[in-house]
This record gives sequence, structure tokens and C-alpha cells, in this order.
Amino acid sequence: MKRWKVGILLFDDVEVLDFAGPFEVFAVTTAKQDDGELYSPFEVTTISEDGEMITARNGLQVQPDYNFGSAPAYDLLVIPGGMGTRGLVHNKVVVAWIAERFAEVQWMTSVCTGAFLLAEAGLLKGKRATTHWASIQRMRDTYPAVIVEEDVKFVDEDRIVTSAGISAGINMAFHMVNRLLGKEVAKETARRMEYDIDLDEEK
Repeated sequence: MKRWKVGILLFDDVEVLDFAGPFEVFAVTTAKQDDGELYSPFEVTTISEDGEMITARNGLQVQPDYNFGSAPAYDLLVIPGGMGTRGLVHNKVVVAWIAERFAEVQWMTSVCTGAFLLAEAGLLKGKRATTHWASIQRMRDTYPAVIVEEDVKFVDEDRIVTSAGISAGINMAFHMVNRLLGKEVAKETARRMEYDIDLDEEK
């Protein structure tokens, strides 16, 4: 019976669907145990730098589960985007935390402009990546060592998976469910969410 701990970074002015979309996908996924009983393979929690309430885009307030010091070890991290990333790339504590956590997790993922935080942490040098369509050129200009791809929902570089803007994070999360648990589990999760996705043409 496989289980993974998923952590989602939160910060002020984070785009709501960037974190809520992947949260929903991982949180509602169920798989069968050896005895046929269903279980939840993903334990999903949230983290912010100081653990205090954050205010997401358009005023949604969210209380994170952990701060950087109290957060547990994770298998998979989701770094969302939003306008808050423009200032966060200059926050050395956050950027260093992402770099340190990359050494510990199995997979580091990003949604939208969360890719800028991965790039700032030096994780995308020489790698393919994507971000929100409106930030493609800015990423190319700011991080020329990153091979920026456009017109894709996500880019899988094994331990690092970056996704395009906002709703594309849902596709990225389904891709990870497919990778870890197989297509049938991913399809059943999509059906439960009433989300239309073609896992054969998901890129």
C-alpha cells in the first residue's frame, strides 16, 4: 500500500486555483489496497513561511497547516504561482527553502509562475519547463538557462514537473496520479471530480 505526503506552499497573493486544483486532485484520489478496500494514498497539507494566515488572490484567506520550521518531510511539493511570486523570488528564505527541500523530496512541481521560484532556486538550469502563457517571454528573458516550452499543459523532467497557468495545475496533478498509481486510478479520480481529461493526450 503506497502512500505519499504532498505539501503545497502558500503565500500572499497566491493564485487560488493554482493550489486548490492540485489539492483537490490529490485529496480526493483513492486507490485499492491488496484486500480491495479503498484508501487515500496522498496526505495533503499546506505550508507557509511563518505559518500565519495568508491572503490569496481576490481576498481568500487560508490558514496553512505548517511553517517552514514545523513542516514534515514530504514526498512531493507543489509550488503554485500568482502575483505573489513577483516579490517572492526576492525572498531569500523562501528560495533557499525550496532548494533545500528539493534535495529531500522525490518530486518538485510548480503551477503557473511558481516556475519562477524553481528557476530562482537554480532547479531549472538546462531543463525544460513551462509557465503561464503571459509569462513565457519574461521567463526566457530572466532565466536564459531554462529551456522554456509553450503551448503545453505541463513539462515532465522526471523529478521536476512544471505546469502552465492556473487550471493546468489540475492536469499536472492528474499526470502525477497517473505516474504513481496508474491510468485507471487517475480516470476514476477525474470521474469523481467530473473533470474531463484525456490521459492519453494530456500534454
